[in-house]
Amino acid sequence: MDTAAPGGAYNRAPGRDFAPGFLLVQALRAGACARECVVEIFDYENILLLPRRCRVDSRAECDPSTTFGGRKFRLPVVPANMKTVIDAPIARWLAENGYFYILHRFDVDALAFARHMRDAGLFVSISIGARSDDAAVIDQLAAEGVGADYITIDIAHGHADSVRRMIGHIKHKLPEAFVIAGNIGTPEAVIDLESWGADATKLGIGPGKVCITRMKTGFGTGGWQLSALKWCARVATKPIIADGGIREHGDIAKSVRFGAAMVMIGSMLAGHEESPGKTVEVDGVLYKEYYGSASEFNKGLRRNVEGKRILEPVKGRLADTLKEMEEDLQSSISYAGGTVLADIRKVNYVILGQNNAGEHLLM
Repeated sequence: MDTAAPGGAYNRAPGRDFAPGFLLVQALRAGACARECVVEIFDYENILLLPRRCRVDSRAECDPSTTFGGRKFRLPVVPANMKTVIDAPIARWLAENGYFYILHRFDVDALAFARHMRDAGLFVSISIGARSDDAAVIDQLAAEGVGADYITIDIAHGHADSVRRMIGHIKHKLPEAFVIAGNIGTPEAVIDLESWGADATKLGIGPGKVCITRMKTGFGTGGWQLSALKWCARVATKPIIADGGIREHGDIAKSVRFGAAMVMIGSMLAGHEESPGKTVEVDGVLYKEYYGSASEFNKGLRRNVEGKRILEPVKGRLADTLKEMEEDLQSSISYAGGTVLADIRKVNYVILGQNNAGEHLLM
C-alpha cells in the first residue's frame, strides 16, 4: 500500500520516513537533471480511490471535521483568499458557523477587520504579502494588542527569502499566531518553510481555473497538483493546505488521501449569491465574475499578469454548497470503510492512463 500520508503526513516526527520524497529533495539540491529524477505524475482526474468494507449504517455517522491550528472546523475546506471569493461578511459567517476562512489581502484594512472579529468573539485569519507595508500591518496588530490567530503569507512564489524574513518578523511580533506560508510547489520548499518557522504551508502554483502561471512562465504545479501534494506530504512535518485544481467534490477526498490538512477551493466556492464578484447577466442567465489574484482585474493594471477573468454561473447560497460538500465527504469516509476523516488516508487507489488505458493499482 502506498503511504503518501499515513494517518496524516504532518503528524510524523521530523526526519522520519522521508524516502523517497526526501531523496527527491536531496537529488534536486544536488543539481540532478530531470532524466535522473523520475517522479510519478498524475492529477485529480487521473486518480480513483478504492472502497473498503463499510462499517456504518448511514453516512451521517461519519465525521468530516478536522482540527487545524488548534481549532476544530466542520470541514477540511477553506474558500480561496481571493477578492471574488471571500469578503469580510462571508469571513464572519464562516467563522460563526464553524468553518475555516482566510481573508484576502487586497484593499483590506486588516486592523479594522481584526478588531471587528475580536468584538464579535470570533477568530481572526488574515492574509499579508512579504513587503515592508505588510510588516507594518503586523506591527499595528501587535501595537494595538489585537493580534491575529492565523496569518497567511500569500505570494505567488513563496519559496523566497522575503517569506523567510516575514515569518521571522511575525514570530517576533506575534509569537502566538499560526503562520501559513506559500505558495510553494516542491518538497524542498516545504522543508525550508517549515525550518524557517511556518506552522503550515500552502501548496499550489498555477493549478487554479483562473491562473495562467504555467502558460506565462513555464513553471508550476498545474496538471500535476495532486502528485505535488503527494511528494510534499512525504517530507512535511506540519500541515499542508492544497490550493487549487479542485473541480469536483470528490477531489477533496483525494486531497485528504494524499496528505492535505485543508483544501483551498476557488471556482467551486465563487459564483454564489453572496459572493463579492460583480453580477453579470448574459442572455438572461446570471453570472458572477471570478478572477485570479494576479490578473489585471485584481491588480488594476496590466503588468506581470498571471491570472484571468471568467464568469461563474450563480450557484445559489454558499451554505447549501458547503452542506453538499459535507454530505459528499461523509460518503467518502463511508466508502473508505471509516468513521472519521483520517480514515480516507488508509485507502488504496488506481491511476488511470490516457483515455483510461493502462490503469494500474497502487497497493
